[in-house]
Amino acid sequence: MAKMESTFANMVLVLTAIALISALLLGFTHLQTAERIAENRAARQRAALEVVLPEFDNDPMEEAYEIESIERLLFHPATFEDEPIGLAIRTYSRQAYGGELQLMVGFSPDGIITGVQVLQHSETPGLGDAITRDRFLKQFRDIDPREFDLRASVDNGDIDTITAATISTRAVADAIRRAVDAFEKVEGAQ
Repeated sequence: MAKMESTFANMVLVLTAIALISALLLGFTHLQTAERIAENRAARQRAALEVVLPEFDNDPMEEAYEIESIERLLFHPATFEDEPIGLAIRTYSRQAYGGELQLMVGFSPDGIITGVQVLQHSETPGLGDAITRDRFLKQFRDIDPREFDLRASVDNGDIDTITAATISTRAVADAIRRAVDAFEKVEGAQ
């Protein structure tokens, strides 16, 4: 086999071919996995709804809605025997150490936070990912946000700050405050 001459044009040609093949392989992989990723994401959200809300008999995932004036939040109403028993809000924070953080925050009809679950994060394993542990999340069960200061303890708030993960703790607080504000707007409009 003849060796290709090392010219600028040949290098560009070879690099272009490699980039094109790589892009095609990545595109093919994405097509093959996109449905499975979406199914896994939906399963995580369904599981989070069951944790943050009391027992419900409707499908909060199917009945989810957005409000145009409240950017990027998704509202999941929960009912039992056609009576409203809670509302879960999928919220986020861009202040996390590893990028965007997504939470599901549950509320009772009177505004009490019934629970919080982490849906997605990119926090540091062994440090910031402690936000996913029950030991951290249990502090958000059955709290009244009007009486509980939703700031990290290092900022003189009531949320226990995770050692060496202050930024992650603050991001959780930010996401929860965003959900509380949205809940108040939604409930105030009804």
